[in-house]
Order: sequence, then structure tokens, then C-alpha cells
Amino acid sequence: MPNHTDTGPDLALPALREVYRAYVRAADGLPGLPDALQAELWASTQLGALESAAPHTAGHRLAMGDLIAVLHRAGTPGARAFLLAIAAIGPEWARRAAAKAAATLDAAPGPPWAPDLGRVTPGPAWLIQEGPLDGDRLVLEFRYGPESSAPHHALAVRLMQDGPSEIVLVGDVAGLMADARKAVQAELCSVQQVAPAAAATRIRTALETAPRLPEDAYPAAPLARHRTTAAT
Repeated sequence: MPNHTDTGPDLALPALREVYRAYVRAADGLPGLPDALQAELWASTQLGALESAAPHTAGHRLAMGDLIAVLHRAGTPGARAFLLAIAAIGPEWARRAAAKAAATLDAAPGPPWAPDLGRVTPGPAWLIQEGPLDGDRLVLEFRYGPESSAPHHALAVRLMQDGPSEIVLVGDVAGLMADARKAVQAELCSVQQVAPAAAATRIRTALETAPRLPEDAYPAAPLARHRTTAAT
């Protein structure tokens, strides 16, 4: 039976016990999301909030370990779905533990999109330059497998002095590129196709070297790290 009381062994950061329980409760709605992209966005937002609140890398690692343990103890379908999402797009050093925890909960039903989590293929990449004060905007397109219902989407990252100032996931890729073409015609920006691996490496380097991300960039940061790895 699911254990909502979390009476297992002591946590590394016991003061965050109620925070972890809140994640378990929030995950109850995860299996009802329509596709893998929405599930990944949801998980990325939760993981980004945890990362943003951590005072340092060591604290972030301890909190992730605790969260995986609490989700495992809860054993609910939502907790298992969250573990599967962490195993797919979470921090690389946490994926194995999350996958092992999810594997022991295989009696819990899995959402139909679970096999699609993290399984994307990179497409074209674009560099959009709007002016010297606006930095560079890199756009990387991705698709899931041909049998997936999850949509074509793009990662768009604005870099200012090689630091990420904005990270967003774009669902309407056609609309984004149509707007970019209109801006080019109005001489408001330039757009050029670039090598996906080179664009991904530039974004990944910016994410890894930034001492601190802008607060509104954290929700998409875990998913951005996953996508840049998938494109290289």
C-alpha cells in the first residue's frame, strides 16, 4: 500500500520532509497529463524549483536523494511517474537511482506516455540575432518517435554575454519560425541555420558555467540540460 506518512529511515535533510511530501501530493496529477512533453515540463518545473532553493550543489544532491527516497516510499502511481520522469530528464547523477526506485514499483500502473519520456530526436537548430543588446537566441527543434502523440517542440535559449538569460520550451515551433521570418523581412533580426551539436554545446556550456541562473530560468533548466545532451 502507498505510504503517505513517510515513516522510513531518516532523511539527509529532515527539515524538508514536508516539502518532499508536497511533491508527492502534487505528483498525483502527473499520470493524467496528456503526453510526454507535458509530463517532462511538469517534472522540470518541480526539479527546477528544488534546484533554485538549494544553497549549493551538495545541498541540491542531498535534496534530490531525499526526494527519490520519499517518492519511492509513497509508492503511488504519481510518485512512480515522477520517478520515471526524473530517470529520463533529471540530473544525470540522479537518473540511475530514480530508475531503480521506479523499477521496484512496477505494480503501480504507468501512464501511456511513460515509454516516450526523454526519447527525442534533434532536428534543425537556428541562431536568431536581434541586435547587440539582445544577445543570441538559439533554437533547437526536437521530435519524439513517429508513434508518439507528444508534439514537435523546440528549446529556445537567449544568451547574454554567454550566460543564459531566458530558457523556454516552445510548443508552436511553426509559429515561432513564422514570427522570426516576419522579423527578418522587417529587418528586425537575422536568422541562420546552425549545426545542432554546436548550438547544444554552446547552451550546455552556458548552463554549466553560470554561477546562478535567473530565477525564471530554473523551471525549464532541467529539461534544457537533457535536450542539449540529446543533441550532441
